[in-house]
Amino acid sequence: MDRERKIIVQIATSADGFIGRSDGSVDWLERPMPEDNYGMGAFYASIDTILWGRKTYDMALEFQKKGVAGSAFDTRVKNYVFTRSLPPSIVPAGVEFVNEPVKTFAGRLRAEEGKDIWMMGGAGIIASFLDEEEIDEFVIHVIPTFIGEGIPLIAAGRRTVPLGLISSRKFADGVVELHYAVGK
Repeated sequence: MDRERKIIVQIATSADGFIGRSDGSVDWLERPMPEDNYGMGAFYASIDTILWGRKTYDMALEFQKKGVAGSAFDTRVKNYVFTRSLPPSIVPAGVEFVNEPVKTFAGRLRAEEGKDIWMMGGAGIIASFLDEEEIDEFVIHVIPTFIGEGIPLIAAGRRTVPLGLISSRKFADGVVELHYAVGK
């Protein structure tokens, strides 16, 4: 293997740092997208695995039931859902439930051949991986909207994590992409 696989959080936040409203709604993300969708196609081509928290997975299932375009689980990538509870009896193709220590799972996943790993979210799983020093980078798209309250990017906890700026770029619609390396 040429290099170790990176675990990258690629996510959008409101300008006041929330990834969703308190009820999980992301209606504030509904806006015209630029032609390249903020580079999402290139990012998606660089990964082959997605890590989901259980709440984010459940929300994706709801979107899928409502017929939201692009909400089906992509079977061309591995989808791992972290949960403390029992997995449902029916699981979509390409989805595997995980209930093992973060450090153990991340070490095993990084040792496998493959592309980078997308940490989809939410706040709880991001915090768990961050606390175990198992996140390498954050790519945060700051949406120029305040929502006042909601789900923070990272679940509460006493932590100080230094970040090193890799790059920043602005888009015509006011969205700013901040790309950080996580200090270890």
